Amino acid sequence: NLTFSPEEQAFREKVRRFLADALPSDIRERVRLGRHLRADDHIRWQNILSEQGWLAANWPVEHGGPGWGPVQRHIFDEECAAAHAPTVVPFGVNMVAPVIMKFSSVEQQRHYLPRILNNQDWWCQGYSEPGSGSDLASLQASARLEGDDWVLNGQKVWTSNADSADWMFGLFRSEPEASKHAGISYLLIPMKQEGIRVRPLRQLSGAAEFFEVFFDDARTPAENIVGQRGEGWQVSRSTLKHER
Repeated sequence: NLTFSPEEQAFREKVRRFLADALPSDIRERVRLGRHLRADDHIRWQNILSEQGWLAANWPVEHGGPGWGPVQRHIFDEECAAAHAPTVVPFGVNMVAPVIMKFSSVEQQRHYLPRILNNQDWWCQGYSEPGSGSDLASLQASARLEGDDWVLNGQKVWTSNADSADWMFGLFRSEPEASKHAGISYLLIPMKQEGIRVRPLRQLSGAAEFFEVFFDDARTPAENIVGQRGEGWQVSRSTLKHER
């Protein structure tokens, strides 16, 4: 049924007015012309959405979302596209946040979710490796538990936003003797530390939207694991579902 109710039409008008008033004209014009948006453009727009309470359109009310149904989310997306608004960068809001809601402890939820909702932390995804693309489970970047920390070594590639990210959610091989699907853990890693080096991958246009990330005894606290040790493959499947 493609006929919208009066309530849904009123919601559409509310979204349309908000976009007309709140979307910065310079960002609107760059999107309209198909030009590259800088990280600060995305951050500025997502701060505006956060202040409105509309950044996390897919989040439930109990975690600070607006509680929209699928029709409202569709209307919001449709109006944003018509107004030339940037799409929300998905890594924090749409990918790692639902995974934290489902698999993480209450303590992790209380720490990470408000910071994502307030657009305080910028995230990137550490999955692909030079030798592990379509066969992701063959990844070799390692995580070794040493005292109260995971010690990380290896490389990730095609990592969007790695140059500006505060955090990475990534897959690392924590059980080297286990089968390739069973020996992976899903970790949350602070990016601003010694032991992490980010290198741009230049495109033909000269732009660098993707990056390589190198880990050389980088660290993250032992509690920064989502789900159980060695069960990161199952957690990652949930992330990919939200990405799709």
